[in-house]
Amino acid sequence: MNRFTRRAALAATTALLASAGWLSAAHAQSPIVIKFSHVVANDTPKGKAADFFAKRAAELTKGKVKVEVYPNSQLYKDKEEMEALQLGSVQMLAPSLSKFAPLGVKEFEAFDLPFIFDDYNDLHAVTQGPVGAKLLKKLESRGITGLAYWDNGFKVMSANKPLKSVEDYKGLKMRIQSSKVLDAQMRAIGALPQVLAFSETYQALQTGVVDGTENPPSNLYTQKMHEVQKHVSVTNHGYLGYAVVVNKKFWDGLPADIRTQLTQAMAEATKVANDDALKDNQDALAKVKATGKTTVYEPTKGERFLLKKAMFPVHKQMASRIGEETIQDIYKATHFDPTQM
Repeated sequence: MNRFTRRAALAATTALLASAGWLSAAHAQSPIVIKFSHVVANDTPKGKAADFFAKRAAELTKGKVKVEVYPNSQLYKDKEEMEALQLGSVQMLAPSLSKFAPLGVKEFEAFDLPFIFDDYNDLHAVTQGPVGAKLLKKLESRGITGLAYWDNGFKVMSANKPLKSVEDYKGLKMRIQSSKVLDAQMRAIGALPQVLAFSETYQALQTGVVDGTENPPSNLYTQKMHEVQKHVSVTNHGYLGYAVVVNKKFWDGLPADIRTQLTQAMAEATKVANDDALKDNQDALAKVKATGKTTVYEPTKGERFLLKKAMFPVHKQMASRIGEETIQDIYKATHFDPTQM
């Protein structure tokens, strides 16, 4: 090999090494992709909060993380998404809290208990405190890390007759989502629980297959249920919410500084989610009133207490299923005294 050939070979090798170095540097700078799948529309509180989280994650990590949000079950349907998360096909979800009991974590059914929270102060004392964190920790054995709770809202009752006293519920066929706790809740006030898919509820109300239902006002309004329900009672007896969860192996594998930045982005997104949910429900109730088709009734303090007292036995009935310790933890966090019932 002459001197010229040796120089050419050296130059080619140097260029190749430089190119490889550039490629590895470029690869090192590729953003970490988080696929965030959810089942609702972009313009819902959950959808808006997911988009906000994606934006803040990019800003706080300076582009090191890219969150791809897939709304409206674009990736996975309601029943498929949890398995997809556990398998690592998707990294992040925000399922309703009722989805965790089928995984064997029945403590989450405490959120279905009637009047377990009197208001948002009680609720957030749990979801944003040590009790909520303790519940999320129980998901880790299933390969899931819980990051935050996002509100949907408190539920109201609706029917084609006024709902003021406990007696008014007797004999009414009330639609519920599948839940042993909600079944017991309706039976406690003499109603007949009917499990129906959410998408089938409007028609069932319209045709009289069911007489009434329970929903946060935003669900009631957006599904136009008020068009086939003459009366709404603002009982705020039950809660609907979500947990934002991530694949544990993926989360644990992130650099510590990235995890810290994403935790901050999630805290900010949680405020957006909860503020939007509260406003959406207030606006929905005002819109239902404005239609003039539905009478919206605010129970008195006494009426609400009697409804609470009638439903309270459900707490004891479900203690062996949910776990007495979890229920007691919630009582302590909310300063609730069960002896007053």
